[in-house]
Amino acid sequence: MIKRRQTKTATAGTVKLGSKYPIVIQSMVKAATTDVAGCVKQINALTAAGAGLVRLAVPTRLDSEGFAKIVRKVNVPLIADIHFSAERAIEAIEGGAAKIRLNPGNIKSRDDIFRIIDCAKAHKIAIRIGINEASIRDLSQDTPYRQRTKLMIKEMDGYVRLFEKRGFDNIVLSVKSSDVLRTIESNKAIAEKFDYPIHLGLTHAGLAEDALIPASVALGALLHQGIGDTIRISIAGDPVGEVEIGKKILAALELYELNEPQLIVCPTCGRCQWDLVGFAQQVKKYLAGIHKPIRVAVMGCIVNGPGEAADADVAVCAAADKGFIYKKGKKIGMAKKSQLFAALKKEIESF
Repeated sequence: MIKRRQTKTATAGTVKLGSKYPIVIQSMVKAATTDVAGCVKQINALTAAGAGLVRLAVPTRLDSEGFAKIVRKVNVPLIADIHFSAERAIEAIEGGAAKIRLNPGNIKSRDDIFRIIDCAKAHKIAIRIGINEASIRDLSQDTPYRQRTKLMIKEMDGYVRLFEKRGFDNIVLSVKSSDVLRTIESNKAIAEKFDYPIHLGLTHAGLAEDALIPASVALGALLHQGIGDTIRISIAGDPVGEVEIGKKILAALELYELNEPQLIVCPTCGRCQWDLVGFAQQVKKYLAGIHKPIRVAVMGCIVNGPGEAADADVAVCAAADKGFIYKKGKKIGMAKKSQLFAALKKEIESF
């Protein structure tokens, strides 16, 4: 079992963030915040998929007005993503945000920061200090990439000290990069330096098919070390996919229990004497309609088959002309190839 780093607790509406509570999956609405109906539809889809927090962009006064309307139409705590403008932050807080995100790269005035903190304190909401590597760089005299972790930590330290000076500790920290190694390094650094909850993410990870591996490597490495209290997977496309990927990353580390089947499939080699891949695809299609945490294994030969079957709830291990059915690690029957899928399906349905 992973031992999580001990942190303070931050409160965002009904959601608690920190080491005493489960890791929260969040996502961000891709529609304009002025599109109230479109945002509400997307938020409802995200919460149905498993998001515990949802963030929206609030760049203009009209977006602030839309945000306030959306807050009243959904049942999940909302986060306002704020850049450049203290006025937008205050409007979002007064409009019902459970949490706001501030970017030290573009809100630098101490007076503005203190105004926002005081408003957040009065409304009892959380603030994420969210540093993105791209937003704190001075491109006229750019920081070499190997030194950007130090730059992010320096920016974070200065911001946190202002919050502490103002007596505000309902905060979450994040340092993000599109680079996997710098994301890991910078989050390890803030975990060592501060005891506030940490929001994990890899910025601009790519299209869904391209984002999966770098996001899994970066977040998986950190989560395995006990770092991270809320996560967001950044993909270009349907945000529901962000939640689904996040759930699978957490489930792989036993930090989240999926209410869906898990299919284990033999990679096959020269020992395999049947169309295992075609059979596994048929099983996967069938399992898409099953909503229970069941582990199913489809194995190709006797080398690893019995061992994988022992760890599965239901499994098949087939040879050239027949297959064996396992349930909870025990061999319970045998079937011809033509009857194997029906036999497996029967055991899954009875589980």
